[in-house]
Amino acid sequence: MKSYLDFEKPVAELQAKIAELRALGEDGDSVAIEEEVQRLQAKSEAAMRDLYASLTPWQKTLVARHPSRPHFVDYVGRLIEDFTPLAGDRAFGEDQAILGGPGRFRGRPVMVIGQEKGSDTETRLRHNFGMAKPEGYRKAIRLMEMADRFSLPVIALVDTAGAFPGVEAEERGQAEAIARSTEACLNLSVPNVAVVIGEGGSGGAIAIATANAVLMLEHAIYSVISPEGAASILWRDAAKAQDAATNMKITSADLMRLGVIDGVVPEPLGGAHRAAEKAIDAAGEAIDHALQRFSSLSGEQIRDERRRKFLRIGRTL
Repeated sequence: MKSYLDFEKPVAELQAKIAELRALGEDGDSVAIEEEVQRLQAKSEAAMRDLYASLTPWQKTLVARHPSRPHFVDYVGRLIEDFTPLAGDRAFGEDQAILGGPGRFRGRPVMVIGQEKGSDTETRLRHNFGMAKPEGYRKAIRLMEMADRFSLPVIALVDTAGAFPGVEAEERGQAEAIARSTEACLNLSVPNVAVVIGEGGSGGAIAIATANAVLMLEHAIYSVISPEGAASILWRDAAKAQDAATNMKITSADLMRLGVIDGVVPEPLGGAHRAAEKAIDAAGEAIDHALQRFSSLSGEQIRDERRRKFLRIGRTL
């Protein structure tokens, strides 16, 4: 059963009428009813198109967080062959908020790393809603070092509200682990491509997204803090999250204009959750194109290109 966001209420009502008519068609004049269904379906698609052509930053935030949106495991399952997940940071333990391992992307050996939020109560708890602890970032470092050693391009799939803020994470060195992971990204002599597939929140995202090419899905968000967190700090009122989302410039269009990201991956009408395979395939095309750009560069050139890319952000001269 499809779930609709609050701002999609007009579409939800039309779809409910379509469902009622189809149920009646089983007992009545199916030809006349089918014509009405087609008319309503066209009206529903037009309404959806109008809604998604003018989404506010807060509405995009809701789409990025949609529970049915495809996650890391969905992208890996469709894009990566022979994926072999690796576990543990070789220091403390395993953190399933970050998953990763080697595999083949369109026949090419790669290392894939990303946050997994989970798709139901059981998996969300297991993956801690995609909020990694220090051991998760240290695992990411281990995988990046392995990729460098074996000349494997790194693909990072970013989807987290942020790093886990619990006391135990701070006790085990959360800030240091994030900084080391960011450093590992910058020091890679192989190309790395990051795709923000849902939420890209704070240092928890940048720790694996400091890449040669940073891409975003059309309705993903990428920010230094969540809109709710920013509203709590600026106005001492989390209810002002909508205002914060607008002022923070967290959408793909805003970040592309500001030079923070390098490309936007279009989503199917109604968001990636309505046609997951199409969205994942579009991301695959963008990743492939980005990797090809760096295929002829040496390790030193790749590092230099990445360094210059991040130094350019925010400069006006």
